[in-house]
Amino acid sequence: MSDTFTVERSEKIDAPAEQVFSQMIDFRNWAAWSPWDALDPGMEKTFSGSESGVGAKYAWTGNRKVGEGRMEITGASEPSQIQVALDFLKPFKSSNTTTFTLEPQGDSTNVTWSMTGPMTLMTKIMGIFKSMDKMVGPDFEKGLKNLKAVAEKADV
Repeated sequence: MSDTFTVERSEKIDAPAEQVFSQMIDFRNWAAWSPWDALDPGMEKTFSGSESGVGAKYAWTGNRKVGEGRMEITGASEPSQIQVALDFLKPFKSSNTTTFTLEPQGDSTNVTWSMTGPMTLMTKIMGIFKSMDKMVGPDFEKGLKNLKAVAEKADV
């Protein structure tokens, strides 16, 4: 078994990369497309650091479906890539790197959402029953479809 895992999904969005990027670079916009926000409408959210872009921070505490964690945008190249440090605190601790890559294709943008992290003891135990790809991949797919809907009707 590998020491790391990677989950990756892509979606073609019929909007310019700048328009898609603007929905992703500010954590305050994520409620409109994140696959996890709907799992706990009462989730407590805290925003700190920069308002958007590198240094923006977002922390959450919610029900057992969303747990507790925090994210920080650690890198951004407008409008082609955003890197996020993702730390889960509950239900189990883990630190992962999430990357969004935006590739313009004419009037559309191909968005790839990937997450890489270490195979901790807990991840390995859970992997016996269901791989990280099967656990997280469907959430990425849902999030990308939500992002597509939001970005395609947004004005830059």
